Amino acid sequence: MKQPEDRSRRRFLKASSMLGMAVAFSPGTIGEAFTDSKSKTTKKENTMTQTTGTHRGSEQTGDKTAIRPFHVKVPETELTELRRRVKATKWPEREQVTDDSQGVQLDTIQKLARYWGTEYDWRKVEARLNALPNFITNIDGLDIHFIHVRSKHENALPMIVTHGWPGSIIEQLKIIEPLTNPAAHGGSAADAFHLVIPSLPGYGFSGKPTAPGWNPVSIAKAWATLMQRLGYTKYVAQGGDWGNAISEVMALQQPPGLLGIHTNMAATVPPDVSKALAVGGPPPAGLAPDEKHAWDQLDDFYKNGLGYALEMNNRPQTLYGIADSPVGLAAWMIDHDIRSYRMIARAIDGKPEGLTPDDILDNVTLYWLTNTAISSARLYWDTRHNLPAGGFFDVRGIKIPVAVSAFAEEIYQAPKSWAEKAYPKLIHYNRLPKGTHFAAWEQPQAFSEELRASFRSLR
Repeated sequence: MKQPEDRSRRRFLKASSMLGMAVAFSPGTIGEAFTDSKSKTTKKENTMTQTTGTHRGSEQTGDKTAIRPFHVKVPETELTELRRRVKATKWPEREQVTDDSQGVQLDTIQKLARYWGTEYDWRKVEARLNALPNFITNIDGLDIHFIHVRSKHENALPMIVTHGWPGSIIEQLKIIEPLTNPAAHGGSAADAFHLVIPSLPGYGFSGKPTAPGWNPVSIAKAWATLMQRLGYTKYVAQGGDWGNAISEVMALQQPPGLLGIHTNMAATVPPDVSKALAVGGPPPAGLAPDEKHAWDQLDDFYKNGLGYALEMNNRPQTLYGIADSPVGLAAWMIDHDIRSYRMIARAIDGKPEGLTPDDILDNVTLYWLTNTAISSARLYWDTRHNLPAGGFFDVRGIKIPVAVSAFAEEIYQAPKSWAEKAYPKLIHYNRLPKGTHFAAWEQPQAFSEELRASFRSLR
C-alpha cells in the first residue's frame, strides 16, 4: 500500500524544507561555527569600475583593508543584449487556471517583459546609485560592496542595514534620505542615522565566493568588521529575510559596540508551533486570534510557497535557466511569497501600491547585469549544509535589545506575545496594517518611522 508511504514522504519533505531554510543555529554552537570564514572570490564582471582613494576609517589605499570608492557603469552593449534576450523569450502556453495558483501568470510576466524590452531605462537607477557614496573593501578575502551615507547630524546613530533574497541594495534606496535627514521627512534631527548598506556576498556588486563558508555566521562577523573598519564604536543593525538572520546572529555574537537590532521579519515561532508546522499537524490548542493568524500564514507558506527555497537549498547550481533568460530570472524572483507577488502583479497591471514596474525591474536588472542569479542562491545551500539545523523562524535566544515591526502581509505577522517571549529585551513592537515582505522598499515612510521609534531608547 503506497498511501501511508506517500504521506510520510510528504511530511518528510515539508520538515526538510523548514530545516533547509535553517539559519539559526543554537546559541551554544553559534560562536563555534565558521569562526574563520576564509573564502576565495572571483573578479567582478565588467559592469562597474573602482577608483582609488581613501575613506573615513580606512588604511592606505594599497592595504588589504582599504576602502575604495566605487562607481557603477554598465556598458551599453550589455543593455542592448539584455533587451534582445527579453524580446527573444520563448513563451509557454498560459496557465490552466484563472488564478495564480500555478505560479506567475503569463499575462503578468509578458506585460513586464514588454516594458522591460522597450521602455525601461537602467540608466536612471544607475544615476541614483552613483549619486550615493559607494565603496568596496576586502574582508576575509572577499570584496564587499556597500553604500555609506553619513548624516549631517554628527550625533546620528550608525546603523547597518542588510537586504535579503530576492532583494538587494535597491530595496533600501528609498529609506536613505528619510533616515539620514529626518527633519526634512517629518522627523526630528535627534532621530538621524548614519547608514551602512552592504551587498551580501554573491549579491549585487560584492564578490562571489568560490568556496563554501559564507553564510549568516561568517557574514555577521564580516559586518562587525566592516563597522569597526568604518570607525563606529557604537551602532545598531537592521534586517529582514536573510538580513534578519544576519542581524540576529550578530546579536548572538555580541560584537563590541552592537547596541541592539531591529527586524521586519522576526524569528519568534515557539517550539510547539514550529514542530506542528514541520510535521503537517494541527495547530496547538489555545492560540490567541493573532497567533492563529500567524499560524495560518506560516502553514500556507510551508505548503505552497517554499519551492524556490527547496531548489536553492539543495541544487542552486542547476538554475542555469535563470542565469541565461532575463524573463526566467524575473519570474523566479517575483514569485517569492504569495502576498508580495500579488502586490507586484497589481503594480505590473497598472495599479502600483508602493512598488512600480521600474522598481521591480531595477532589482531584477541588477541581478542580471551582475550575473548573480546562481551566486546569490548558494547562500541557501551554504546555510543548509554548513550550519546546525534549525527553522528560519525559530527562536534563537537573543539577549540584547530587539525591536520588531510586524507588517501585515509579511510571510507571517509576528504576534506580540511571541515576540515578548522570543526577545526578553523587546524595546519596541508594532503591528502595521500594510506592507509585504519588502517593507523598506514598498512602505519607506512607515518603515523609516518605525526605525526612528525603535531605537530612541538606545541613543
